Amino acid sequence: MTLSGWVVMILSVGFVTSMLVWCIYLVMKEPEATERLHAQDEIDTRDTE
Repeated sequence: MTLSGWVVMILSVGFVTSMLVWCIYLVMKEPEATERLHAQDEIDTRDTE
């Protein structure tokens, strides 16, 4: 493989890996995120009024 092929491959794999790490970090850093989760029967759609 040529040098430019290696550069493109390293940049693309590095970009995808860094985006994966960033997304996992964003999900894991919010400890109160589970407090905002609701079950289906807890959601008030106000359609029975």
